[in-house]
Amino acid sequence: MSQRQYAFQRESSAPGGKPTLLYISRAQYSSEWNSSLHTHGCAELFFITGGHGRFRTGEEEFPVAIHDAVIVNANVPHTEVSHPDSPLEYAVLGVEGLETLAGSGDYALLHLHTGWEELMGCLRLMLLEASESQPGYEQVCRNLMDVVLVRLGRQRDFALSGEVAGPRPSRECGLVRRYIDNHFKENLTLEQLAGLAHLNKYYLAHAFRREFGVSPINYLISRRIEESRFLLRETDHSISQIAQILGFSSLSYFSQSFRRLEGVSPVEYRKNRRSPAGRRDGAS
Repeated sequence: MSQRQYAFQRESSAPGGKPTLLYISRAQYSSEWNSSLHTHGCAELFFITGGHGRFRTGEEEFPVAIHDAVIVNANVPHTEVSHPDSPLEYAVLGVEGLETLAGSGDYALLHLHTGWEELMGCLRLMLLEASESQPGYEQVCRNLMDVVLVRLGRQRDFALSGEVAGPRPSRECGLVRRYIDNHFKENLTLEQLAGLAHLNKYYLAHAFRREFGVSPINYLISRRIEESRFLLRETDHSISQIAQILGFSSLSYFSQSFRRLEGVSPVEYRKNRRSPAGRRDGAS
């Protein structure tokens, strides 16, 4: 992926509850593109400026192309997959204290056929201001972000909130969940996660379950199984290769975990979800 990101200092005088611009970036598909699910501690607003591909969240996958905007709430696993013959390009705003109240509850997809050029004008000016870093550029970018949010808020059946709804997870549990989302392929233990959060491992297990309804290790397994569904559908990796890629200690442990969560074996899942022309001999 070819990417350029510009980060902004936090406003010490920003009013409580006001969305805060943390960064703006521009990305273009390249052969080094890494399409792994990951999370951020802030909302991200994607504006597709070229090419086409697919956008994935933890639960869904859908096509995206130019004139599309995707708003992803904080701590929602997501990634982008470009079409190889039409490289995906997009601009992203990282905004703290913002969430979409439309769509699935995790994200919203907008097709912006009117007002697109005006939004692109704001984004181009934000990128120019950030790259040149002249005096006052951060304030200019924040004001332009406000314009972008107002114009998005005018879309029919769409709403943004400056206050994240519902109880927020504790900082420590949120940190652990984000770490798992970004490192679920690694060999993680409860002791490691507890050390990351500077908590007793028994307290972490109890607090994490209270916050998210599942233990840290079971959340880790569910994230791996979630990723395995994509690999089983979209790749020709063998079942044993997928188990190894996702950090399972053995093929049998992967198969048991998959069956427990999905109700079928990995081989059965692949057979049911692949097209007739696709690979069917998944286990090796």
